[in-house]
Amino acid sequence: MGKDKLKRFNELKTFSNVYENLDYKIPELVNSQGDQMNLKGKWHQAHFKNAHPITLELACGKGEYTFGLAQRHPERNFIGIDIKGARIHKGAKEALDSGLDNAAYLRCKIELLDEFFAPEEVAEIWIVFSDPFPKDRHSKHRLTSPKFLDLYKKVCTKDAIINVKTDSELLFDYTMGVLDGKGMEYIVVERDIYRKGTVFPELTEIQTFYEKQHLVDGKNINYVKFKLNQ
Repeated sequence: MGKDKLKRFNELKTFSNVYENLDYKIPELVNSQGDQMNLKGKWHQAHFKNAHPITLELACGKGEYTFGLAQRHPERNFIGIDIKGARIHKGAKEALDSGLDNAAYLRCKIELLDEFFAPEEVAEIWIVFSDPFPKDRHSKHRLTSPKFLDLYKKVCTKDAIINVKTDSELLFDYTMGVLDGKGMEYIVVERDIYRKGTVFPELTEIQTFYEKQHLVDGKNINYVKFKLNQ
């Protein structure tokens, strides 16, 4: 591990807006003081100190989307989730430096969501430029696979919304196929949002590190918003 990466890991442990699962075999979280925390069903009162709806960003990377959405929507709470601590360091630090109380970060495996969130505790999910896992035999690892959609239902409200933004035509078409197969309702479908436009300005105003690279490479960015529970 390089010195810069090690420094970010060590700093992350001191951030009051970050919780970590240090061993995926033991579903426990620790805070910046090293104390074990039981936040399942308690995120509102134990961390955010309000009753605002909770939005998750899954595989949040550097946390830019969590940070950007939290800035634009003070009436909601946002939690960026990623297994890579060195990645979420950027968004978590920016949130702390900005005094952004409605943005938090969770370092854990997404497969453990229902260990750290109670039924109906989550109102919305964002999946932004997640790994498309291009080989068919790995499709179960895609964050819009039936396996993951069933997992989200365990922690989401009955009227929960899922947002998917991706540069991968494969992942987008796969996602639409899954939704069609399950008879799920699309709210918005927008292909090539930078060339054709979008009804949601924040889709182009908030850009991740990888998104900027994709745009330079001339890739299309597609978006779908759908209802989770039918």
